[in-house]
Amino acid sequence: MQLVGYEPSGRGSALLLSDGSSDIERRPLAAGDDLAYALGDRHCAGTVADGDHVSCDRPSAPYCDFHTNTWVCARCTGTCLKDEMDCYEEHAVYIAAFAPDTFKVGVTKRRRLETRLREQGADRAAHVHTVSNGRVARELEADIATRLVDRVRTGPKVAALAAAVDETAWAATLRKFDVIDRFEFDYGMSLETRPVRETIASGTVVGVKGRLLVLANGGTTYAVDMRDLVGYDLETGGSDRSLQSSLGSFG
Repeated sequence: MQLVGYEPSGRGSALLLSDGSSDIERRPLAAGDDLAYALGDRHCAGTVADGDHVSCDRPSAPYCDFHTNTWVCARCTGTCLKDEMDCYEEHAVYIAAFAPDTFKVGVTKRRRLETRLREQGADRAAHVHTVSNGRVARELEADIATRLVDRVRTGPKVAALAAAVDETAWAATLRKFDVIDRFEFDYGMSLETRPVRETIASGTVVGVKGRLLVLANGGTTYAVDMRDLVGYDLETGGSDRSLQSSLGSFG
């Protein structure tokens, strides 16, 4: 069994598993569920399209050169990189907050705004522009990105799991925009201390925030970037790896 993908919190939260055939098994990640997988070898996860999986045994992980998919629109700053522009749909430009004070500008199709924010694990967000197509949205994003970040790495997202948004800094940031709508998200987790970052697939599910899977294992809470699990062969049974423990587990 190989872990070939995942669904972040905006899509229902699940691990996508394959036994090498075209079939995909969706393993939901509900709070309180127990996972008991040991990580084996890691190799290319192949491709998942329209619910079917195409396997690949090349050693590169999570994807080999044949199955690496670079979304050209992610590099767009207003000049279309495709042979023909096709993003003629209403788009939203947003500011997302990750506790305590990381504020990110982003773009998505208007109809996917709330879903996209949950997929990223945003704590707060503000919709600041609605435009008629993706090209204009990317131009606005590129301009705002000279003042705010346009991507947030895993480390700050792990730190945000046990932090609160800096209200003063958030309010000051939004004063520079004409806010159309505001969002505040609750992922069902109340963590007093920052989880330890690890790559495991065993423990009790505490919750999922964006692509971060939070697991309780041996008295310690771990944050797992599900992207780091893609490509691993899984064996039933808990991990026998030596894991870093938090200080609280010795109390």
